[in-house]
Amino acid sequence: MIRSLICVLLVIAMTSLIYCKAKVKTTLPPGDHNNGGLLLPGGFEAVVVADSIGYARHLTVNNNGDIYVKLTHNDAMKGRGGTVALRDADHDGKADIIAYFGDYKDEGGLPAGITIHDGYLYTSTVKYIMRNKLTPGELIPTSKTEIIFSDVDSNLFRHWHSHKQMAFDDKGNMFVPFGAPDDGGQDIHTAGPAGMPGGKGVDPSPDLEKYAGIWRFSASRTGQTQKDGYKYATGIRSVLGLAWNQTDNSLYAVMNGMDNFHTRYPKIYSPWQAAVLPSEPLLKVREHADFGWPYAYYDQLQGKNVMQPAYGGDGKIVGRAAAFDKPVMGFPGHWAPMDLLFYQGDQFPERYKKGAFVAFHGSTDRSPYPQAGYIVCFVPFENGKLTGDWEVFADGFTVVDTVFNTRDAVYRPMGLAEGPDGSLYISESNKGKIWRVMYKGDKDKFGKTDLAFMEGRKSRTYIKTPDEIKDNLGKGGEMEGLILYQSYCATCHQRDGRGDNSRYPPLAGSEWVTGDRQRLIRILLQGLQGEIQVNGRTYNGVMPAHGAFLDDHAIASILTFIQSAYNKVHTPIASDEVTKVRAAMAASAK
Repeated sequence: MIRSLICVLLVIAMTSLIYCKAKVKTTLPPGDHNNGGLLLPGGFEAVVVADSIGYARHLTVNNNGDIYVKLTHNDAMKGRGGTVALRDADHDGKADIIAYFGDYKDEGGLPAGITIHDGYLYTSTVKYIMRNKLTPGELIPTSKTEIIFSDVDSNLFRHWHSHKQMAFDDKGNMFVPFGAPDDGGQDIHTAGPAGMPGGKGVDPSPDLEKYAGIWRFSASRTGQTQKDGYKYATGIRSVLGLAWNQTDNSLYAVMNGMDNFHTRYPKIYSPWQAAVLPSEPLLKVREHADFGWPYAYYDQLQGKNVMQPAYGGDGKIVGRAAAFDKPVMGFPGHWAPMDLLFYQGDQFPERYKKGAFVAFHGSTDRSPYPQAGYIVCFVPFENGKLTGDWEVFADGFTVVDTVFNTRDAVYRPMGLAEGPDGSLYISESNKGKIWRVMYKGDKDKFGKTDLAFMEGRKSRTYIKTPDEIKDNLGKGGEMEGLILYQSYCATCHQRDGRGDNSRYPPLAGSEWVTGDRQRLIRILLQGLQGEIQVNGRTYNGVMPAHGAFLDDHAIASILTFIQSAYNKVHTPIASDEVTKVRAAMAASAK
């Protein structure tokens, strides 16, 4: 497990001897001239601590200021290790020492958990939760690794919500979410994790026995598995942002909601409804709480729980959804909340102790509307009840004004952590950039004027509620295309797009896919039969017509997906292109 890889010069040892004796400076370093690209409320500054350290996920800060960052994959870091340790030895705000360690891998999933609790560095992979005792002054832990938890689920690497985030109370308990193995209660053995269009949910859902909830474990006992834990709450689809609020001694979580309502249920949800629904809710997680997944979801527009269509819902029916717990509030759909932090320090204005910071990674499946999220916000509330609307706290991550494909966003906020002096640290996952946010204004005078600029940011296309007509960009979406491809195309062309090596040709590396776009659209609309040549080989199968049961956006989405996923062509096919080809075909048939 975690065994230090010597990835840094011997200066670490020398610095450690000095560092463990020195007090952490209370003088704040200067912010970067442009706050490292961040836009913040009045009186706040930011400095870039480190850049390009790898695909960063969550982070934590020790009481001496050392920063530990979890990376996406060990193999992506070329064997240097799955965790990064950062130290600002001269206190100028910039990391002077960057050390990689940890010889573990995260096969089949994305890690999330890293935190310091009771003098230990807790680190999780998809399969394990581990801890190492931290020695004062020591940057890379050299203590023996203790395995606190092991996930022995045989399906662990077959589903996409297997993150192991952690939160701790003051009674020796550790809380861990177990994400749902599918999107909305579909039978993943027949539909795949993304589900099928129009699919029915399994009722009662067998997923709720081992998944879609939060379990409580001992924070210090080694060798635990899920059967050693206590099921604390249920009906929670997927959680990466989990935190214990010391103010009201309660557990809170931000949940990632279901996706692609229009793709699966086009007769119930319009593309606009699917872009903004269902909510990504902030939950106060009490013992025995049930938030309704997969049977129901929270609709922030209506302010209530409603039945999920896979279980008989039509977007309005409440039914048994009324019995489920309601969230503190509901964020817009698909913003992908990644981390949650309750501020405890004294550096920021006092108002920030009454509420929570939330980091949003940003959506992937809002097309044909702009993708949204990509900010850090603040939610003012006390005792689980809102005291005001959510606020944009940190912006500027996208760099661009409109995000159509997720890859358009330059940075994607990921992790939040508080430093010993009350600074707020933010990590992002695209390039591995770490910011330190500091307050240098007059705390007693902080107010509406300082927040006004950030309130104006809510008009950005990646933050505002899109206009159903004006903000429709009319391009195919890759996430929708993935689901539709798995439903209508993968049987013949296979899930990897390489064909069956017999009757059905490959889509990967095919000129039929990367060539004439109108020809490609016609093939999907009207089908194709007869001999064709693909990559020097002759195929003579039958491609059925899909135009009669798929609308123009669905056709555009499938073709956008196969061009991007299998051929690295990242120019989306527009719905209008499909409309024109369909009209031309109809005219020629007369």
